[in-house]
Amino acid sequence: MEDYIYISSDDDEWDNNQDYNNDDDDDCEFDDGFSEIEQQSIGICQKAPSCKVIRKESLLAAQKEDLQRVMDLLSLKEHHARSLLIHYRWEADKVFAVFVERGSEKLYAEAGVTLEGKDELTPTLSTAELTCQICFEDVPVEQTTVMDCNHRFCNDCWTTHFSININEGKSKRVTCMAQKCNVICDEGKIRDLVTAKDPILAEKFDRFLLESYIDDNKRVKWCPSVPHCGNAIRIEDDEYCCEVECACGVQFCFNCLSEAHSPCSCMMWRLWMTKCKNDGKTVMWINENAKHCPRCHHAVEKNGGCNLVRCRCGQPFCWLCGGATGFEHTWSSIQGHTCGIYKEGEKDKAANVRNDLLRYTYYYERYMVHCDSLKLEANMKEKLHSEVLLLEARELQSKDFSWAENGLCRLRQSRRILSCSYPVSFYVFGQSLFKNEMTPKEMEIKQNLFENLQQQLEINVERLSMFLEEPFAEYPEEKVLETRMKIMTLSTVTDNLCEKLYDCIDNDLLVTLEQATHTIARYSSNGVAKASELPN
Repeated sequence: MEDYIYISSDDDEWDNNQDYNNDDDDDCEFDDGFSEIEQQSIGICQKAPSCKVIRKESLLAAQKEDLQRVMDLLSLKEHHARSLLIHYRWEADKVFAVFVERGSEKLYAEAGVTLEGKDELTPTLSTAELTCQICFEDVPVEQTTVMDCNHRFCNDCWTTHFSININEGKSKRVTCMAQKCNVICDEGKIRDLVTAKDPILAEKFDRFLLESYIDDNKRVKWCPSVPHCGNAIRIEDDEYCCEVECACGVQFCFNCLSEAHSPCSCMMWRLWMTKCKNDGKTVMWINENAKHCPRCHHAVEKNGGCNLVRCRCGQPFCWLCGGATGFEHTWSSIQGHTCGIYKEGEKDKAANVRNDLLRYTYYYERYMVHCDSLKLEANMKEKLHSEVLLLEARELQSKDFSWAENGLCRLRQSRRILSCSYPVSFYVFGQSLFKNEMTPKEMEIKQNLFENLQQQLEINVERLSMFLEEPFAEYPEEKVLETRMKIMTLSTVTDNLCEKLYDCIDNDLLVTLEQATHTIARYSSNGVAKASELPN
């Protein structure tokens, strides 16, 4: 068997004599996980998905769950419960906590909820009129509407007020028109009045109320797919910094809605994406064709044969060494400069800029190499499937070939993690984001630890990729079993290394830095959590 680069603890030892044959043809719960016996052999705990897919058809059902909880426990009508939940960002537990700690009066007052009061106007005649305090017109009582706060105005004024709020996108919390009254209007009465005048606007109002469950809910976010799939994802716990997969197949960070980027924090990823967008396409060209001005540090391209060049800021400098010079030169010398004499220990800003560019180029190249490999390996699934079909057609002793596709899932997960680890190196061990957060000695020790894990992961990821690309369907049975063992072993090794890399970042690097700002999603052997369907 091949040697694998991995520093293991006693808990991570691999028993090569264990029987991995799986006679049961069970489906793997996760596409990028392992079969049941393989999970037991490497200690992976099966865990139910912690997130749900909310489709358009199930959005009402999802909203009804929280509404019913509040309605039952506080004995409220639906529109009162909705007003409370919208105010508290659909956190039902927070509604109950405020109720217990501060009482119902504070709870309702802060959310603008007033339970229905007694209508002081009890008309005895159907022809009775009153004066609307908005338009000051005398109107029949039956053409007026009273809200829970006991303020009554004519239907035309109410309808105009509601229409303006709906068109301005404020329909989720429409307050009473009375001066200094912050009570939320009854959504049923809003719907009835607006429908009578503009049914399309009433539908828009209903849509706003329905989508408030997503727009105002910290636990629910729209899937960032392009074009938009129409789904939303709801997480079931308070761990907002996590990575999820929508039913449409898009994997994303729930916290920042970017593509899945752990073990890189959201802030580092945002900075890295911006830097790659601004500098990535030109960094190699600049490195090969330009030099930096020693005064303003802008990149300068030489368009002639003379080695005395001038930046747009007016500074002349020597193209050979990058040093600043005078404005004149002769056949034998350049004014104020000679680069033919080596000066020990000479440093300048241009050298620092060049070093920064070279440092960024180093990490950018490695990041892009693994991103490109990830795209190419996405096409391996069809090839592996064909290989498995050929193996199944042969009369081999082993009938379980899930190790091939499981290995590919592990490869893709580890490759993505590896690519995202390079922005972590760039920022944590640089001088821009965490300047003066670590002493030089601390940085050296932690950088050696992190880069050692990173290098081990890179070596084993490449080995796993190499074995998966082999035409093992053509091998004799003995060699097929050997390849199977190599792929399963490497899958376990890369899984353990990924977990150690996350642990190193979270507990060794970020623990001494701004950890609250740079929280990362937890590592999961099963990969990004796939959202399960929420019943309609």
